[in-house]
Amino acid sequence: MMQELARNFTREEVTPLANRLDPERGVIPRELIHKMGDLGFFGILIPEEYGGLGLGAFEYCMVAEELARGWMSVASIIARGNSFYRAIGAEGETRRAKIEAMARGRYLGAAALSEPQTGSDLSNVACLARREGDEWVITGNKYWCTFADGADFINVLCRIHDPSAPDGRSGTVSVVVEKPAGELPKGVTGSPIPKIGYFGWKTWELHFDGVRCPARSTEPANIGRAFQATAHGLELARAHTAARSIGLAQAALDHATGYAKEREQFGRPISDFQAIRFKLATMATEIEAARQLMYFTCTEIDAGRPARKETSMVKYFAAEMAERATSEALQVLGGAGYTTLHPIERYWRDARLTKIFEGTSEIQQRIISEVMLGKPTRS
Repeated sequence: MMQELARNFTREEVTPLANRLDPERGVIPRELIHKMGDLGFFGILIPEEYGGLGLGAFEYCMVAEELARGWMSVASIIARGNSFYRAIGAEGETRRAKIEAMARGRYLGAAALSEPQTGSDLSNVACLARREGDEWVITGNKYWCTFADGADFINVLCRIHDPSAPDGRSGTVSVVVEKPAGELPKGVTGSPIPKIGYFGWKTWELHFDGVRCPARSTEPANIGRAFQATAHGLELARAHTAARSIGLAQAALDHATGYAKEREQFGRPISDFQAIRFKLATMATEIEAARQLMYFTCTEIDAGRPARKETSMVKYFAAEMAERATSEALQVLGGAGYTTLHPIERYWRDARLTKIFEGTSEIQQRIISEVMLGKPTRS
């Protein structure tokens, strides 16, 4: 039922919007976000006691796949609720109210992890957080912060300023910076990064200049070990990326199949030609293989079993597959595929990103091989 709900919503609401807004690099309307919230898409992983659905990675990724068939950015924005509720910077009834709002898509977050000189190696973040009484003071730069303007708060991964340490720095901490939706936080300046895809929202380069925010009493377990918690959280994010990759590839296959049945050359539909039929057959096989690996991986996550290798495997396999499949779909359309008259070019541009964010394909290969073989020896 959830899959059918998400599929119908995508067909009726998301795809028409993407077809209109993506070419003009428009922003996902709040109206759509609120509709998604009313359907429960932001609260799939949020416990029922906080107004969520209390479901698991399986349902989360299943919905994300369906949404990505319309617009990957819409499939991505649901993470701003599902993956962020634990980071809410409040306590007691205030915290409950914010999580309940998040489950309805009315209170969403953004993450500031990467930096201009720090991407795959997040353990090397340099943005500093200095503790002054009951506040953190943040100074430094962040990069690739999507939805920094639209979110209600930004979760910032920082290096802790520690004068007693040899280099003046110690472990890491995640600091929640509250702000009005539609604006950057006070003390933060930035500019949107020019992208070739992933439209629907802006991705920012940010500069934090002595930004002050309250420290939380719930932070002690997080202080010094935020990088490790972030790395663990990326496992679910990688399954989510696999779902988005599969959705893009499936949408491209569906469009290419429909086009092949209608497009005639040499007196018959191009779907009659073996070269086209084999392309479509290969795409369908690889998509289903990725989907089944995703289902297995999500089942492992929901069962509480270690899935570090599996999440990297499915992210790597699905992302690589999505780039191939969307490129082949474009080839089926020929010259028409290289125009903006068909959505194939959108799927193709967005699929290329899945090999980069949430850990590049090369990082996934490294993780998989380390689980299999252990870390390489060093002289």
